[in-house]
Amino acid sequence: MTEKSNHHAPSAPHPLDALHPKLHDVPCLLVIFGGAGDLSHRKLLPALYNLTLEGELPKEFAIVGFSMEKLDDDAYREFARGGIEKFSRQKLTDEAWAKFAPMLHFVSGSFAEAKDYLKLRDRLKALDGEVGARGNRIYYFAVPPAFIDDCSGNLSAAEMIAPPDGAHGFTRAVVEKPVGHDLASAIEINSELAKHFDESQIFRIDHYLGKETVENLMVLRFANTIFEPIWSARYIDHVQITVAEQEGVGTRADYYDRAGALRDMVQSHILQVLCMIASEPPRSTHADAVRDSKLDVIRSLRTIEPADVERLTVRGQYVEGLSGGEKVPGYLEEPHIPPDSKTETFVALKCHVENWRWAGVPFYLRTGKRLPKRASEIDIFFNSVPRILYNARPAAPLTPNVLAIRIQPDEGLALKIISKVPGQTLRLTPVDVDFHYKTASPEAYETLLSDVIVGDQTLFMRRDAVEAAWRFVQPILDQWERSAEAPVPYAAGSWGPTESALLLARDGRAWRNL
Repeated sequence: MTEKSNHHAPSAPHPLDALHPKLHDVPCLLVIFGGAGDLSHRKLLPALYNLTLEGELPKEFAIVGFSMEKLDDDAYREFARGGIEKFSRQKLTDEAWAKFAPMLHFVSGSFAEAKDYLKLRDRLKALDGEVGARGNRIYYFAVPPAFIDDCSGNLSAAEMIAPPDGAHGFTRAVVEKPVGHDLASAIEINSELAKHFDESQIFRIDHYLGKETVENLMVLRFANTIFEPIWSARYIDHVQITVAEQEGVGTRADYYDRAGALRDMVQSHILQVLCMIASEPPRSTHADAVRDSKLDVIRSLRTIEPADVERLTVRGQYVEGLSGGEKVPGYLEEPHIPPDSKTETFVALKCHVENWRWAGVPFYLRTGKRLPKRASEIDIFFNSVPRILYNARPAAPLTPNVLAIRIQPDEGLALKIISKVPGQTLRLTPVDVDFHYKTASPEAYETLLSDVIVGDQTLFMRRDAVEAAWRFVQPILDQWERSAEAPVPYAAGSWGPTESALLLARDGRAWRNL
């Protein structure tokens, strides 16, 4: 029995509309380091095409790819066209391509060679004169972390980074996650960036935060009076956050085996979502006010001590099984994975936010590959009603109310309430009041690239938050490194190791079925 909303979901108003210029009013040049790489091909160029298709990009705008490939402008445009045809949210049309293609340019060069940056500087200066970019530059580091210092150092040496006061145009640097592979490397990368860029110029991008439902979490909480009064330990029993992936390691074997699920998903995506769910109301919608509130949550997370890691965390690794009805290999049988790898493909953990609002409320987090379906969801389990009136039968207690916030693939939310079954007999049943986003949401990179251009840092991670997140996961990583135990096996196509279910069962709870 499900109630479904037929209303279209209007996009949430941007929190900083009143503070930032409109996207099409901001002239600039966007330089993509790694412009002929996979991220550009699959995500960045299709996202920029979609912004063009919707009339969002400014007229005074150009895109310059920079990498080692020996391409000219025409070859780069063909590279971009192939990515758009295959990966774009919207169909490639001749009319839109005729508008987008002239924006694309390419400079071949090495990230480490200073002379190539002089060539890039001259090309940008010429393009600035052609399009009228007014000295505004965005440098997107779509490169491995090891190259970030080379890129930023050479840009600085070539005098291509403007001061943060904006007197000579703005300079912004976009850094892809992961920022480091542990706390020490994150501090090192951030320190290298700080040599050349002011913190106000750095946009640490986590594409997960650009998803429409994640961005709408703050609006859901602070623009609706029905939720905020009950958003605390007084009414909430526990919170579950699940990010499930159906696919295996795929073509990311080299990266993934060095990262694992804790680094790849928990340290960045899931902790950021937890912050948006658990934060106090920010003092304003200004970027730093929002990020201050999120930082307070990370700093309030109870440290998981080495002696508690085994009790509060589960790490698993998928073995052979069935996925989508087809037999698939285990992680150790995947191409380019070492046969003795101890990298986890599944993580579940229990944590606590130690502040007044959330005292005593456990947060259960889980993520994994080769799970039964692709789904990301936040589930808020409210306290059960007293064992009187309709909940007086000890053999059949009523299920608690649950607010399920779906991030992907079916964006929306559902509120599970108890309702009477029509008829003369008094029978009660859970009912979902279900809301779906009916309008097509922009891709995450479209949202985030738009925010970079207008200078809105709300959805981007600040240095202190990145390092605080690493401080939380570092004791877990260290204990796993010291342990001789291998990850617990789980069959591909299952919901992870049995130990994951036991993590909640010990507390008298269970994972919600997705």
